[in-house]
Amino acid sequence: MAIRVFLLALLLISSLFLQVVKCQSESEVEVTEVVGGGDLGIVGDDVQDYGDGSFSPAPGVETVYVFPKNAARLVPAGEEAEILVGVNNEGESYLNVVAIKASIHLPFDHRLLVQNLTAQVFNNATVPTSVQATFPYIFSVSKYLQPGSFDLVGTIIYEIDQQPFQSTFYNGTIEVVEASGFLSVESVFLVTLGLALLGLFGLWIYGQIKQLSKKTKRMPKVEVGTGTTDASMDEWLEGTAYAQSLSKSKKKK
Repeated sequence: MAIRVFLLALLLISSLFLQVVKCQSESEVEVTEVVGGGDLGIVGDDVQDYGDGSFSPAPGVETVYVFPKNAARLVPAGEEAEILVGVNNEGESYLNVVAIKASIHLPFDHRLLVQNLTAQVFNNATVPTSVQATFPYIFSVSKYLQPGSFDLVGTIIYEIDQQPFQSTFYNGTIEVVEASGFLSVESVFLVTLGLALLGLFGLWIYGQIKQLSKKTKRMPKVEVGTGTTDASMDEWLEGTAYAQSLSKSKKKK
């Protein structure tokens, strides 16, 4: 337990300084990242023999992991993510780290493979006995992978006395999220929906105003005022019974 805690502390320190593992002769380790599609990347014939093999872990070898500055284990689709793999060699012989590989599976059934991630190959990566070493593993899930929870299985392959071994350093859940960008699919959808609702509301307001204007035009006009009597009409009615009745009504007033 104390060894595992010490390894974890070593990983946290190395995540700050990103130190590259040194071999026994104090020369720097050469790290070669295999660039390719989603399939497992292989460099050299020796590594190719171990690409799809399944080996047991060597006795005395312990591994730990750290997602540097990513405690939530969020992996943006199509963007690079990193895991630091710590190796503690308490065996009787030194070990040579060959490669680190990983794969993405559905969480409810590991037999359903989603993606084989690119392998990262190491040259001259020797870990002597009673020594702890840290190895970076940089990977990227497909940009077309839908956001959600997936299981990541990470394995480190190494040799001891030319005998291949492997240890699973991580077998757990990661959260694939949408890659950061100026506009995401959700934001585009929300903006489009908002504009459509604003357009419909504007059309409804325009229709209400148009109906109100039509009702105003249909209202009859009422003219209030005093009528004028034509002079010729008065002369023509003069002396008639209608004129006499008009004169009587005026006198009564």
